[in-house]
Amino acid sequence: MERSPFPHHGPLQPDQVAGREHLAVGLAQRIADRRLTALVGPRRYGKTSLLKRVAADLEAVGHQCVWIDLYERTSIADVAAAVDRGLAGIVGPVRNMLDSIAGTLSVHLGVLGVQLSRSPRHRPDPVLALRTLLEVLTTAAQRHSLFVVFDEFSGIAGVKGGAAVLRTELQHHFQSLGIVFAGSEPSTMRTLFSEQTQPFFAQADLVEVEPLAADIISGIVEDGFEGTGRSTGGITSRIAHLADGHPQRAMQLADALWRQVDRGGTADLRAWEAALGDVRAHVDAGSERIYGLMPPGQQKVLRAVAVEQSIYGTTASLLDLPPGTARDAAKTLAGKGILHRRGQYLAVVDPLLGDWLRRRFAI
Repeated sequence: MERSPFPHHGPLQPDQVAGREHLAVGLAQRIADRRLTALVGPRRYGKTSLLKRVAADLEAVGHQCVWIDLYERTSIADVAAAVDRGLAGIVGPVRNMLDSIAGTLSVHLGVLGVQLSRSPRHRPDPVLALRTLLEVLTTAAQRHSLFVVFDEFSGIAGVKGGAAVLRTELQHHFQSLGIVFAGSEPSTMRTLFSEQTQPFFAQADLVEVEPLAADIISGIVEDGFEGTGRSTGGITSRIAHLADGHPQRAMQLADALWRQVDRGGTADLRAWEAALGDVRAHVDAGSERIYGLMPPGQQKVLRAVAVEQSIYGTTASLLDLPPGTARDAAKTLAGKGILHRRGQYLAVVDPLLGDWLRRRFAI
């Protein structure tokens, strides 16, 4: 069976990342220059895929990436286990160096999760374990060109004392260790690096992952169709319009259309309607669940933004949405990465959620 040129489930392989060349080069240069960077963007905007590509590019010229995933971490023990897993994931000569350094500190990489599951009397102190693992990392960075990616770093906000331990152990090594903090909750990330009360205040430059431009989306779709012996028949403009810059949704829509067109064929409006119907059938239930879990004020704000890109227009008035409630709800939704600002206007980050809202409600 022929493989779709539009993968959209989970992180992409480095060679599959398209449309982010300028940002990838910029991030690689930042890492090489040891400039601390906080990469901010909504979920499913391709941050992990982008950083995987950057890591592959840098590893090709002798650097080594340590990938630490902090998704849903809730305790220091969780963070320590994530750092241990990241260090243990390294292979080759660098892993031998890490094991040698760890041995001098009386630790073994890759076993902390098991050790922490022991009874309280026999488990290691998680704070001490985390500090020791970070010492392994920083010592190794003095011997080899290392950089570390803290993925879903916004999760550290929910770990009491977690950011403080990281800052304490890393702050004297910023010149020898490249660091990227990536997070999907914009307000949390900005708080972590912009509030004076936070350990990492003013320690990293905030870099935004912007929506993909319509012409970039169209080019990716055209290339994918042509490379597999198909023609888009001009439907790319519809994909780019509905996707509204969302990388994953653009590829999902393109994949659905591609599956409607045989090799040698050309997409038409009938194929587009069938593809759109398939995608909607796949995502509508999830959109309804997301909406149903929100309080009324946030629901009204989403509906208003989906229709008018504003929380103060006719739709807000028809929904009896008070301005104060609208402002508070919009701020919360933007902080969670559900809404974002486009110049003077607001937009629903997930265009298919916006599409569902417009179809689901009369106003």
